[in-house]
Amino acid sequence: MKVLEKILAKSKNLQGVKTPVIACLGDSVTQGCFEVYIKNNGDIETVFDAEGAYHAYLKKMLSVLFPSVPVTVINAGISGDSAEGGLARLSRDVLSFSPDLTIVSYGLNDASQGMDKLPRYKKALGEIFRLLKESGSEVIFLTENMMNTEVSCHIQEEAIRALAEKLQTVQMTGILEAFFAEAKKTAEEYGVKVCDVYEKWKRMDAIGV
Repeated sequence: MKVLEKILAKSKNLQGVKTPVIACLGDSVTQGCFEVYIKNNGDIETVFDAEGAYHAYLKKMLSVLFPSVPVTVINAGISGDSAEGGLARLSRDVLSFSPDLTIVSYGLNDASQGMDKLPRYKKALGEIFRLLKESGSEVIFLTENMMNTEVSCHIQEEAIRALAEKLQTVQMTGILEAFFAEAKKTAEEYGVKVCDVYEKWKRMDAIGV
């Protein structure tokens, strides 16, 4: 990818080459949300761990490969966001930084709204891809992890159990898979590369890993 060429060029000419920028646009998976709990007032609160998100590992890998290059990695993830939400804030949260590469990752929240949301998801992703490519940014679409296939008997809070049951339905009835299949088709239409994490999760689930 050209972003690697830019990073390499920066390593050879720190003063004369622009610092490479990688932006990551998405939902809680991008922001770094891996846990929820119930507050005293009954609301569901999200726990964030940005250092545990994929882009943090990407930055660490780049620092090992190119220790002299201060690659800027922008966390433009927002928990609960959808592709339409990402499109609405694309200019403010991503394009304003003139990224060399943008990783786009949506699907979990969109699919959770049901199959009726699929056309809007596809349209929003297409617009995101188009605007990013027109800006000169390279683009990767990152599929996301599987949802739960079971609901643990240890979940006591009604709100979290209801959420887990809903997500189980989205996963087990093929809704999430349909969204990612459509996303991959859209990415192909716009010449966007795909990093298919979802397929890797499926293979691991199939062998019980």
